[in-house]
Amino acid sequence: MEFTRRNMIKLSLGAIAATTLRPLPELFAQAPLMTRAVPSSGERIPIVGIGTRDYEAETPEMGVELKEVLRQFSELGGKVVDTAMDYRKGASETLVGELVSELGNRDQLFFSTKVRPGPPQAYLDRPESEYDKTGWKEQGIEQIERSFQRLRTDPIDLILVHNVRDAVAQLETLGEMKKAGRIRYVGVTTGREGQYEDLEGVMKTQPLDFVQVDYAVDSRKSGERILPLAADRGIAVMINKPFGYGRLFSTVRVQTLPDWVIQEADCKTWAQFFLKYILSNPAVTCAIPGTRRVTHLVDNLEAAKGRLPDTAMRRRMEQFMDNI
Repeated sequence: MEFTRRNMIKLSLGAIAATTLRPLPELFAQAPLMTRAVPSSGERIPIVGIGTRDYEAETPEMGVELKEVLRQFSELGGKVVDTAMDYRKGASETLVGELVSELGNRDQLFFSTKVRPGPPQAYLDRPESEYDKTGWKEQGIEQIERSFQRLRTDPIDLILVHNVRDAVAQLETLGEMKKAGRIRYVGVTTGREGQYEDLEGVMKTQPLDFVQVDYAVDSRKSGERILPLAADRGIAVMINKPFGYGRLFSTVRVQTLPDWVIQEADCKTWAQFFLKYILSNPAVTCAIPGTRRVTHLVDNLEAAKGRLPDTAMRRRMEQFMDNI
């Protein structure tokens, strides 16, 4: 995916400084990023954040690049940094905490992380009701406390129950921590259509500030089920897998970016095409594409500027992707 997207950026924008860590003026206009309000509070956050599922300093050079991503992210107006206690077996949370502490820009960022008790494969092979959840509540508390330590911050802006795992019990813990001022917002996540029914049940019965769900131009089921319910319930929506873990870039690898999306929706690259489709749904509060390269960061944040597709263009974008 790294190679494919890097070449697509070059083809779309011409020669860009792929080796420099500073964005070029022509790559990033000075207009502010678009923001949307969190319904439960009215707080406004930029509509493009970053996901850190693959954050790990595998080489010294990668550590330098990731630090620069987090530095420039806040300088360019970004806020939402999403991670989880189990990403890279805790390395993501740890590295984010270390780098942000070194940069000293924690106050400019919005930290989102997750809690997921139980065995790694729980709920994947059989229903939640079949599991003995003895000790899961305590395990969740231990995970949350580790997140505070790894991220080097207290409070944390948002903690979500990962993959609807033991959601009611874990939300009780998160609710208590929210009342105590240690967490600002609480929510629930999923990245699988098979969990939508469980997520809907939690959304209808529990007090949530956020849900995080998968949604993409070629994977639109959550747009039919989850997003309308979130709008109705006053729940903010964070979108994971906006590029389908690179699937979308593979799909369009031999395609040319259509003139109509360049001229009518201010898209310069395929990443902006994919993100602007998502962001043009008014129920979406923020998308969190995985971002490990400065060039990708600049590219993604451009999607939070300029015109967004209207209803007619959204249909045209869907049809274009469906016909590839």
